[in-house]
Amino acid sequence: MKPGRFITLEGGEGAGKTVNLNFIRDWLVQHAGATVRVTREPGGTAVGEDIRRLFLQQADLQPETELLLIFAARAQHLHQVIRPALARGEWVLCDRFTDASYAYQGGGRGLAQERIAYLENWLQGDLRPDLTLLLDTPPELGKARAHGRGDANRFDTETERFYVKVRQAYADRAASEPQRIQRVDASRPLPEVQQHIATLLLQWLDLL
Repeated sequence: MKPGRFITLEGGEGAGKTVNLNFIRDWLVQHAGATVRVTREPGGTAVGEDIRRLFLQQADLQPETELLLIFAARAQHLHQVIRPALARGEWVLCDRFTDASYAYQGGGRGLAQERIAYLENWLQGDLRPDLTLLLDTPPELGKARAHGRGDANRFDTETERFYVKVRQAYADRAASEPQRIQRVDASRPLPEVQQHIATLLLQWLDLL
């Protein structure tokens, strides 16, 4: 059995993750012949989706509560979905993963990176994404897009300063792991964004 691969898609609000997630799935099926399991965080399981609703709508969560809720959902997700799919040789394509915890709860909320790393190592062991595509947009553009999509949650009311810190945390992650995390300029028109994604995926496949 060929090994499963784990690909994650990251980015701030309004970066276009949903439409590009579908594009990536279809591209992988066509060009890699992969069986692709698409999932998301927080969510991906019945428990995770319940946590997602609480996480996105509850107004008065403390930063520590946010972080622990995310990792509770992630623990269930890893056990029920991600690890079993990889063991079957499937390719897992996930909308957000632990890089988002470093960006949002670490960068945005100011929690210590060491605390996030402890939870990451405890729950994930040595499991890390094989490839992460980071859809990068200026915060003002991302917020404008998010307001226009009609499914507002409490993160849509965060300040631009919050998203500047989230974006910087993502940039720091990318700088620390340049082989895994590939930046995509998601402020460009969608055809150009998807052409860049396709180029990065093709280059990555050539390295496998």
